[in-house]
Amino acid sequence: MGFKGALSVHRHKLRLRRGQFFPPFLYVSVINSCNLRCQGCWVDVSARQQAMSPEVFHRLIREARPMGNVFFGIVGGEPFMHPHLLDMLAEHPDCYFQIFTNGHFLTPERARRMYQMGNVTPLISVEGTERVSDIRRGRSGVLSKTLQGLRHALDAGLLTGVCTSVCRSNLRDLVREEWIDQLIEWGVLYTWFHVYRPMGPNPQPELCLSAEEALQVRRFVVEMRARKPIIIIDAYHDGEGQALCPAANGLSHHINPWGDIEPCPIVQFARESIDPQVDSRPLKEKFLHSTFLAEFRRLAARTTRGCIVLERPDLLRQLVERHAARDTTVRQTALAELSALTPRPSQYLPGQEIPEQNLLYRWAKRLFFNDFGVYQHLRSPSQAPHSPTENSTLE
Repeated sequence: MGFKGALSVHRHKLRLRRGQFFPPFLYVSVINSCNLRCQGCWVDVSARQQAMSPEVFHRLIREARPMGNVFFGIVGGEPFMHPHLLDMLAEHPDCYFQIFTNGHFLTPERARRMYQMGNVTPLISVEGTERVSDIRRGRSGVLSKTLQGLRHALDAGLLTGVCTSVCRSNLRDLVREEWIDQLIEWGVLYTWFHVYRPMGPNPQPELCLSAEEALQVRRFVVEMRARKPIIIIDAYHDGEGQALCPAANGLSHHINPWGDIEPCPIVQFARESIDPQVDSRPLKEKFLHSTFLAEFRRLAARTTRGCIVLERPDLLRQLVERHAARDTTVRQTALAELSALTPRPSQYLPGQEIPEQNLLYRWAKRLFFNDFGVYQHLRSPSQAPHSPTENSTLE
């Protein structure tokens, strides 16, 4: 996974020098259904179930492989609700799959099979204490079921991760050294603290982190990386502590259960699809010639080193309207939801960069996880636009 993933990023950098684009990592939502009802969820989990067919999934992987892609994030909904999930992943032993899951369907039998397959890692979501988890996930008894699934994965010998969508209700419980120590004691290999985004029909913006709290999370991650024997993933900063967006620098894009190709999971608009009945071109051509995706990357990189969805939803709305990108949700309210967003800070906090203390992380990020030069024309914060007319200062 590591060696081939590094080669994939190297090929991505070579393509960028030629003015070509194909993301080295793809997130694939294989199903929209979920047994939970999380705050701020943007997926149509209550709508009629849409599961990506094995045939469509296999064609996607086989078209991405010649471009160097070997690592795929499997998301949903809840991926384990897909009736053919493990059978589909087993068809591609030369690829590695990271399954984002709440752990409730991770039985001992499934865990043992994943261990035998050898090309799957579960990334299990823990969102706080039992009480906080029940509120965040919209169901009762969530944490105990999640930890049971985690135990099944660890008992089977799987390389297992734990992730958290950090928000104000779980910040104090999970962004602390005692939680890292607990994960290490259990045998968890890696963890990932990503930041809550207020999206979907019920965005819950009161859960969003302030700029100071986002800085607290960054400082915690850097310190724990330097001191603890556990891998801590960070998708928002380079080795020098400068913010970046994996969609803006071209590292990843998202494909939903209907086959729509989106800039990222929370930007639910598309012009292209992997469905041959919608677009018969090869996958390579769809990425190389997508004017919508290309302009999204340019706009995101020109506007901020952080998250354009959080900081400048007005510009993103204009982009969607300019390209007549279709709303890829079942509810068909994504544009209204985007228009209703209030600008707020993201990971881009100029002048407060915190470089990596761990030299190995810093070296690895310089080689394989940086901005690849896409932010070289970014204006200073005092020059960045704030209003749709781009004539005022970003506050």
